[in-house]
Amino acid sequence: MLQTNFKNANILIVDDQEANVRLLQRFLGPAGYVNLKSVTDSRTVLDVYLEFQPDLILLDLHMPHLDGLAVMTLLKPHIPTDAYLPILVLTADVLAETKQKALSTGAKDFLVKPFDGTEVLLRIHNLLETRFLYIDLRHYSETLETKVSERTRQLEEAQGEMLERLALASESRDDDTGRHTQRVGELSAALARAAGVPEERCALIRRAATLHDIGKIGIADGILLKPGKLTPEEFEHMKTHTRIGAGILGGSHFPLLQMAEEIALYHHEKWDGTGYYGVAGEAIPLVARVVTIADVFDVLTHTRPYKDAWPVEEALAEIDRQKGRMFDPRLAELFLRDEWRSDLLSLAAAIDKAVHVRPEELAYRR
Repeated sequence: MLQTNFKNANILIVDDQEANVRLLQRFLGPAGYVNLKSVTDSRTVLDVYLEFQPDLILLDLHMPHLDGLAVMTLLKPHIPTDAYLPILVLTADVLAETKQKALSTGAKDFLVKPFDGTEVLLRIHNLLETRFLYIDLRHYSETLETKVSERTRQLEEAQGEMLERLALASESRDDDTGRHTQRVGELSAALARAAGVPEERCALIRRAATLHDIGKIGIADGILLKPGKLTPEEFEHMKTHTRIGAGILGGSHFPLLQMAEEIALYHHEKWDGTGYYGVAGEAIPLVARVVTIADVFDVLTHTRPYKDAWPVEEALAEIDRQKGRMFDPRLAELFLRDEWRSDLLSLAAAIDKAVHVRPEELAYRR
């Protein structure tokens, strides 16, 4: 803040002697300080402080009712911990013990009576300069923090968009709609929410789940797009997409990619341990168990090179048959709730409307 702006500072004078108050006003007025308020009864200081919000307090130490130390103790809970409010003590007491008590209670400086006008103005100027520099620094820090937060948000958005495009690229080879990854992400987040997963983590699941099949980038077209049943050798090759995906996503320090790595590696594991790598039950990460159900349901209800789409009721019946075998039984029960039919259609509509599909067709394509 510029020096000329110091003159606009709010200065509160607390002294029981009217003569001392008038003397300070005679120093401050001609120097250009215009926002002055005085208190001669220390019992009223708190109310005046809260209303006036001073930038500086000139405080007498020895007063009836409440002395200067008691006033500082009274004001302390009302002064923000991150604020620098200078208190300039006015006293004729020059004992070291008095100064120590005042400084430990909240005083920043001392003026010894009788006052010297030049010294009064210099002390006040220095304390106000420190206060306004402190305010400017705090404002700068807040502005910088806001800019950093905004930049972080932009980087996170850019990261999320790049990951979404990467997920779409991986699915474009065997998904005609190009929306499988998004549907799986939305379904996974909704199922996780129903299972009591905190909302912040559900938001991560929604984005991480879109990368579950990123490893398909490393699978040959002749196998990935084969219309018939895979040979045992081809199936073994297809299984490697989970490890390829985990390899692509692995080693990151970002929670989103760490979760995506877990999902990519484990989303073909089965509750009974007969999945790709024999991991069973709760040893399979919860996020992967959630995505397994969402992924299977979406694959069943949409056309793929090797299959036609199933009606929703048949797909839900298959989820029911496989609970406790392929799927976590508790998550499967949540997924099979009656209200999920409308949820499934709404989620699909929110995603697929971008490609102009009629709502009544959303989850029933063949």
